[in-house]
Amino acid sequence: MVPRVVTLIANSFTIAALTALIAVAAALVMAYAARLTRSPLVSGANRLAGLGYAVPGAVIAVGVLVPLGRLDNALAGWLEETFLVQPGLLLTGTITALVYAYLVRLLAIALQTTEAGLAKITPSMEDAARSLGATPAGALARVHIPLLAPSLATAALLVFVDVLKELPATFALRPFNFDTLAVEAYNLAKDERLAEAALPSLAIVVAGLLPVIYVSRRYFQATRS
Repeated sequence: MVPRVVTLIANSFTIAALTALIAVAAALVMAYAARLTRSPLVSGANRLAGLGYAVPGAVIAVGVLVPLGRLDNALAGWLEETFLVQPGLLLTGTITALVYAYLVRLLAIALQTTEAGLAKITPSMEDAARSLGATPAGALARVHIPLLAPSLATAALLVFVDVLKELPATFALRPFNFDTLAVEAYNLAKDERLAEAALPSLAIVVAGLLPVIYVSRRYFQATRS
């Protein structure tokens, strides 16, 4: 049982960390683009990207399978015609599809947290950096990211925790022989093996408590300063 739990923890933490990093990077680019352009189109695209959090994970899983399946078939057909190989499905049933579904579902968390942190940075700081010759990318790297580090860390932790406990999308899109703590807890509980389901369930709880403690300490420190 212990080696199985270690594998489950490794799978869960790997996929959660990967999704958190991609989500924070995408949210940072999207929020900064909206700040620079002030375009209603960019702002509307950001709001549209944040709607996924209101959609159930099972619905997102089905919605992801349709375009990825068509893309897989088109890509497989092109590879077969061009290189005379039959690669099969390259995206569907892989970690790529799973991470994509997580991003659709949880990008709103990272985006809202990043936007809240970015709103605290006054435009005068950016104007000062630009007046000294910094490009928008340079101002983002040298001014905004250091100031946004606590907000980005909070966004990553929130996405990380949500990925750990996400079940419907994981259950539908995970690769073969790639189980997570949430999937294992569900399977054991479904079979009424409640004692065995306690260990993966407690692992999810512990992993979720640590970010909450971190965010709470940051909040109290900010209110006292």
